[in-house]
Amino acid sequence: MKETPIIEGDLVLRCIEEADLPELYQLIYSEEVPEWKQWDAPYFPLEHESYTQYSQGIMKWIEASATSSNPISMRIVEVKGQIIGTISYYWEHQQSLWLEMGIVLYRSTTWSKGVGTRALQLWSSHLFNHLSIARVGLTTWSGNERMMRAATKAGLQVEGRMRKCRIVEGKHYDSIRMGMLREEWEQLSSPRV
Repeated sequence: MKETPIIEGDLVLRCIEEADLPELYQLIYSEEVPEWKQWDAPYFPLEHESYTQYSQGIMKWIEASATSSNPISMRIVEVKGQIIGTISYYWEHQQSLWLEMGIVLYRSTTWSKGVGTRALQLWSSHLFNHLSIARVGLTTWSGNERMMRAATKAGLQVEGRMRKCRIVEGKHYDSIRMGMLREEWEQLSSPRV
């Protein structure tokens, strides 16, 4: 089932289509060590795969998402008609409705311009509107200060800090758990009088 795009001005969160796969593949795999990967969980290596493997995996995921009763779990982040990244959610523990979201902006020219904050706000609202969840979370690392700022501006707050459990370029960093409760989202979403 194809879902309606989420649109705010020039920012669009839309379903991935087969025609998007060549561009997404290029954004993810065109460089041996892409700049975006230095910020998106750099402690996990990027597993390079062929275009065929990548496209088959995504198409399988798209087909599985189409039969789920939950909202589609990944969308393209597009600004002014250009694909700049992806935003997603996953179940940390579905039985207890523990949901985490994530965002990757592949094009560094879009960083530090508020796009990530706006996308996280739209996405968290979409998730609260379409799922019976009490909170939405996001996990990052203390070296990714841009992500922490964007999440904070989007209404999430630090809920946990696991100290010195991530190593990047030989240096220890903290793992940061952030989250927003439904009532906090409702307060942020309510019209101001």
